[in-house]
Amino acid sequence: MKTFNYTYNEEDLDILIDFSLLKKEKNILIQIFCGHNKNVLKVIATQLLEKLPQAICIGSSTDGEINNSKVTTCHTIISISIFENTTLETTFVRKKDSFTNGVELAQKLCKEDTKLLITFSDGAKTNGEAFIKGIQSVNNKVIVSGGMAGDNANFTQTFVSSQGEVIINGAVGVALNSKTLKVCNAYNFNWSPIGIEHTIDKVKDNRVYQISGMKPLDFYEKYLGEYVAKALPATGIEFPLIAHRNGLPVARAVINKHKDGSLSFAGNLYEGDNVKLGFGNVELIMSNPLESLFDTCNIKDTQSFFIYSCMARRRYMPSMVEIEIKPFSQIAPTSGFFTYGEFYHDNGHNELLNQTFTIVALSEKINDTNKKISCDIQTSNQPISEHARSLQALTHLIQQSSKDYNEQSKELEEGKIYAQNLVDSQKQFLKHAVHETNTPLSIIMGNIEMYEMESGKNKHMTNIEVAMKNISSIYDDLSYLIKKNQVNEATHEINLVDFVRSRIDFFSQSAIKFKCNFDFSSQRKIILLNFNEIKLQRIVDNNLTNAIKYSLPNETIKVKMNVLNQDCYLVIESRSKQILDQQKIFEEYYREQISDQEGFGLGLNLVKRICSEENVGIQLESGENWASFTYIFKEIK
Repeated sequence: MKTFNYTYNEEDLDILIDFSLLKKEKNILIQIFCGHNKNVLKVIATQLLEKLPQAICIGSSTDGEINNSKVTTCHTIISISIFENTTLETTFVRKKDSFTNGVELAQKLCKEDTKLLITFSDGAKTNGEAFIKGIQSVNNKVIVSGGMAGDNANFTQTFVSSQGEVIINGAVGVALNSKTLKVCNAYNFNWSPIGIEHTIDKVKDNRVYQISGMKPLDFYEKYLGEYVAKALPATGIEFPLIAHRNGLPVARAVINKHKDGSLSFAGNLYEGDNVKLGFGNVELIMSNPLESLFDTCNIKDTQSFFIYSCMARRRYMPSMVEIEIKPFSQIAPTSGFFTYGEFYHDNGHNELLNQTFTIVALSEKINDTNKKISCDIQTSNQPISEHARSLQALTHLIQQSSKDYNEQSKELEEGKIYAQNLVDSQKQFLKHAVHETNTPLSIIMGNIEMYEMESGKNKHMTNIEVAMKNISSIYDDLSYLIKKNQVNEATHEINLVDFVRSRIDFFSQSAIKFKCNFDFSSQRKIILLNFNEIKLQRIVDNNLTNAIKYSLPNETIKVKMNVLNQDCYLVIESRSKQILDQQKIFEEYYREQISDQEGFGLGLNLVKRICSEENVGIQLESGENWASFTYIFKEIK
């Protein structure tokens, strides 16, 4: 196998290429990497096939071209490979459905002895992931390489060709069939995730509509700035979303922006995908790719390298892009182009990659397995620019800062889990405690009533009864808070007048104990509500017990009810110290008169929550030595 690479400069092809060396060859593969328009590709392919009619010729538009160690833009590279023991076959497909195109291409080209399938698709219309998954559905063994055509970041029209036929929608491919051809593929990603993890909320194929509750365009503006968001997709492609597929980190770069704020990416994303923004890790990119990609013993006898690398790598570090290409060109002829998406095969899976350097090494040499091969391959120690050094330092700073952030986030998450476990344990303890308290409370209350029926009331039993009713009210509050999600939400018709009167009767002994009394009045004998009884009891009981606790000695607690325009007003007014902060009084654990009375500061917060849930209005008024709480219910019409 031999490969000859040429840079086309609009000169006569007979001057550029010595066709006499190629006319007798039977198995010729021509790849045209075109940085010009499609007419140039058409003319070159036609002329080459006239000179070499036995050749197999495919081509693609580019976002940059590779000729050995040299990287160009807006040029055209012709790569001609000749094989001794490898046959070639090509075809093209251009149906609307990308998956179907992949199936059809594979069915036409994949044979039992196919060692490599090189394929190029258009970079604008084709769903690259669906296309290569179509190939995989037919044959998941053959190595697939190549990529999606570029157009120098114009994102207007890309094109590919097979045997001189240029197409703008679809794909072309060539199968390399052989029993002796050795094929080795590898990739370098070198893009590192940074920042917090985000979730894809809404997506259809490669078009994303929502990321972590935001429109994708707003998401990019938030994290990369207004300029990048407005210039997408031409700017910002260097900062893809990074997800994982079958153990491989895969990037998804923006290729299209829509008026509704959604974005199309060069590859599918899925609802529920966890993604992070990525950035080019210059330290990794500048490391020797020979060491990270291949065992040098295995590539010592490589006869050709084909590179299909992402446009973002060239645009992200234009002054350094040749660093990762040059080591391969020192071993064997190297050619390729910069793509809008790279095709890669790994352990039975075809993946569409972005931001990635992919390479395939070919050789028809037959090695003597008993012969020890030297692994000494010279590596370049070429000095890099100050700009490159600055990028390297900045990358290290970002990487280390991200590492520190991740470690701190992990510690915070562990602390959060520990705290949540404590809260859960506390809730479980309270749940059991409340449950276990219910039985003895019921027994005590029952025995008090039995004693009073048999022996009558006395001062001591009255004190015990008052204390038990206070405990019972606190128990009911705790029980409601703990079992809130299990409370039966059913509502039914309740006569509010009778209900409030019964609760006043229940707490009358407590009022006497605290040297106060109730004065109850109602505009009507019957005021009907459709309400949940448990919730209504929590509203009434907490207000009555608060009025008892905080009333001044020898004062009357007035409980009034009236109806106005089908609104029922329940007013509980008492002579008590002025409420200084009428907003905070409803906050959890807040108490203004801590030294005067016992309590947890939970009751009014519970009342406010229930009122919010049930659309009950609250009015609070307070002045010197008085306070009034008004609750506005909707009467049944």
